[in-house]
Amino acid sequence: MSKARPVSILIAEDDDDDFELARMAFEKARVDSPLSRVKDGEELMDFLLRRGAYKDPAQLPFPMLILLDLRMPKKDGWEALAEIKSNPGLRRIPVAILTTSNEDGDIARCYDLGCNSYIKKPVGIGELAKVVQAVKDFWLGVVEFPPSAEVVQ
Repeated sequence: MSKARPVSILIAEDDDDDFELARMAFEKARVDSPLSRVKDGEELMDFLLRRGAYKDPAQLPFPMLILLDLRMPKKDGWEALAEIKSNPGLRRIPVAILTTSNEDGDIARCYDLGCNSYIKKPVGIGELAKVVQAVKDFWLGVVEFPPSAEVVQ
């Protein structure tokens, strides 16, 4: 099943090595969606609200799916998730948590804040490639996304 429009993906990941592994896994899975990256929760919110370096909407595609790490500097993933899901213009963007934590409290807290899925980040490119393939199959192959609407506040 293919989508009529490309699904732009935003990865919020502070670790350069983890992002590079993810990028390679997306490449291996032949995901042709535009892939953008931010390194912390403040940068994520700037990207979504088109502030600062992300002021020009032509610069980067607005994300239709966010892959969010929890433990980031400046503003962590929980704070960013709460802000996204409390903003009427952003709350429809699906947020998939992609993090190393497998603690029940972290999982529950993310769902309480409104995440759409919680994925334990695997170690190694082979296992990560399997996760990315599953993301591709589900989020890019099955899911219907809400109409894209950029929000500036």
